[in-house]
Amino acid sequence: MRILPINSLLRSVNFAPCVTSYLQLSLLIWSEQFGRKAIPWKHANTSGLLDIYGIWIAEVMLQQTQLQVALPYWQRWMQALPTVDALAAADEQQVLLLWQGLGYYSRARRLHQAAQQLQGQPWPQDLEAWLALPGIGRSTAGSILSSAFDRPFAILDGNVKRVLARLTAFEHPPARHSAHFWSLSEQLLDRQRPRDFNQALMDLGATLCTPRQPDCPRCPWQSHCSAYAAGSPEQFPVKESPKPLPLQVIGVGVVLNEAGEVLIDQRLNEGLLGGLWEFPGGKQEPGEAIEATVVRELQEELAIEVEVTEPLISLDHAYSHKRLRFEVFLCRWISGEPQALASQQVRWVHPTGLAAFPFPAANARIIAALLQRFGHSEESSKVA
Repeated sequence: MRILPINSLLRSVNFAPCVTSYLQLSLLIWSEQFGRKAIPWKHANTSGLLDIYGIWIAEVMLQQTQLQVALPYWQRWMQALPTVDALAAADEQQVLLLWQGLGYYSRARRLHQAAQQLQGQPWPQDLEAWLALPGIGRSTAGSILSSAFDRPFAILDGNVKRVLARLTAFEHPPARHSAHFWSLSEQLLDRQRPRDFNQALMDLGATLCTPRQPDCPRCPWQSHCSAYAAGSPEQFPVKESPKPLPLQVIGVGVVLNEAGEVLIDQRLNEGLLGGLWEFPGGKQEPGEAIEATVVRELQEELAIEVEVTEPLISLDHAYSHKRLRFEVFLCRWISGEPQALASQQVRWVHPTGLAAFPFPAANARIIAALLQRFGHSEESSKVA
């Protein structure tokens, strides 16, 4: 018997048992044929066991990153640091280098810290123990527990929020109503097959119920989807009114000494980019010439005097909360022994050796411009 749409009922927090059963079964049947199968951490080893460590690393990578982007990083990570003991013993710089390019670097530092806590301990199998680890929130913990142990814990990542917002045509931005969406995810969870169901739910959002141009004709939940019935699935989830992002101009100095080395400093272990290396600089003050910004910032942060000689590159970089414009200049070191007044440490490095240090994404273009300016190839930098 075909179950008819019950869109008004789905707007409620409570699903009727028959609806829940239908949604669970139809999603699992769809997943068996169309779900994503080539996810390496979802496959058992030769002993028939899943690699809990690999699942944990993957779930943290996927917190802010799409699967196709995270996959090659996960593969490199697992080759370099294949166990929790290897991660716990690793140098933080190695950890950050492996993470370089994924962004939100605090995730890597917290993985490192958590590995040191987990070393020599059995894997946690309850929600509270996972939540007590650095960098683990409720959805990540639920995904680890359901994936690794087939435990009945709900998840609520971006894909799941989008699917549920459309299923119920929820009329408010999900970020303001987390409790509502957690309730929906909890009610829909198939407690007999939580591993398969959570994966199917994520697959549905990633492959069919996508942010733009959702493939509704192939969706197993089409007949029960309120957004589809309203003829406007792309209008959900409802978005917050966009706010203009503030623009900050950053003056950056690539300081060279007589040996042809450049000066870099390591950021403090705080914020999104903590522990990474960068070329020194800072924010332009109102009414200040950008060259003067570079001279002032390098004196304040490193206690050195420099001469700005020529522009190297100008580039823009956007974060979720602000836009940055980097005005980068070559500088000649005049005097003063560099001091780490606002950083962990400073170091003179030949340009071809910069690849050994983890940098934020925006700095990759600065390094490329520097190597090109002085006739060094990027390949020689990688070898070094």
